Amino acid sequence: MMINSTPRAKGLRKSPTDAESLLWQHLRNRQIADAKFRRQYVMGKYIVDFVCLECGLIIEVDGGRHADRVDYDEPRTAYLEQEAFRVMRFWNNEVLRETEAVLEVIKNALIDNNPSPQPSPLAGERGRSC
Repeated sequence: MMINSTPRAKGLRKSPTDAESLLWQHLRNRQIADAKFRRQYVMGKYIVDFVCLECGLIIEVDGGRHADRVDYDEPRTAYLEQEAFRVMRFWNNEVLRETEAVLEVIKNALIDNNPSPQPSPLAGERGRSC
């Protein structure tokens, strides 16, 4: 039985954690490496915190409860990786206390995520790191 996750995703967007809210302020509007992120995005039967579809990068912000949810998180991560996404996880306290370091790790992942050389963008086209 497939459950429609869209209403749940909308609810999660309306009530983010402090860490998710802070990170979203830095990810939105292509602020990092010109990458477009979406938040609380439905992927299969899962909802991911942040995803850049073009770069194949998912960012999860985990609270303390995730330490007890390994049985849920491992198959979830395996599914997302099988779908050709790289999953990065940060703890809430990392995002809140070490924001600049977290942003640097994300930026480096976006820049390093370009496996094939691409020609330079034509005049007027937006260049992307991934």
